[in-house]
Amino acid sequence: MHSSWKPFLEEEFKKPYFQELSAFLKQAYATKTIFPKREQVFRAFETNLDEIKVVILGQDPYHTPGAAMGLAFSVPASEKIPPSLINIYKEIDSDLGKLYQDLKTMNPSLDLKLEDYRHQNKTGDLSSWAKQGVLLLNNVLTVEAHLAGSHRGKGWENFTEDVIKYLNETRPHLVFILWGRDARSKKPLIDQSKHLIIESAHPSPLSAHAGFFGSRPFTRTNNFLLEHKMKAIMW
Repeated sequence: MHSSWKPFLEEEFKKPYFQELSAFLKQAYATKTIFPKREQVFRAFETNLDEIKVVILGQDPYHTPGAAMGLAFSVPASEKIPPSLINIYKEIDSDLGKLYQDLKTMNPSLDLKLEDYRHQNKTGDLSSWAKQGVLLLNNVLTVEAHLAGSHRGKGWENFTEDVIKYLNETRPHLVFILWGRDARSKKPLIDQSKHLIIESAHPSPLSAHAGFFGSRPFTRTNNFLLEHKMKAIMW
């Protein structure tokens, strides 16, 4: 974890709910197969708090072996890209492709290439986003193998809620990207006079066509960042 998170996390770890959560996790890791690996549970917090510009809130980690790595939606480079992330990449290409066409229409002589606006990810590893100030945070940070949602209601939701509250209060001009019901439930915690909320259906194949595709979250995010004199994200 980055040292910038230390004051917040030290206080959070002392709270009764987290003490109960810690006891549950100690038993779970000792007796069952839990993802991600213990040392990766708080990997999202390796992103410097003072450099966070965007928060993407997921649900819970991938529950199949080798996939979860502590960053929402991300998998190690050696793993097959999951369906939700495939849809995220499709929306990136569509979103930035439209931006490219708009810019070329406004100024046909402009020497632009689409790859200038798109980080050419060939894998499912989103570490490059985290390094640019994107907090990839799941609503629940652990899961039992092959049992989706198995660690819901154990205390992680309290933790995530407190993270969102802390970011809302301490950081200026953040973009909160809320995909799906769980993430959108955090909307009341965010001061919209200060931050931008982008919300839609989840990118899962079960819901992506219900409002995720065509929502253009990536250019909307970058437009907000540029308006507030911050560097855009290379998606």
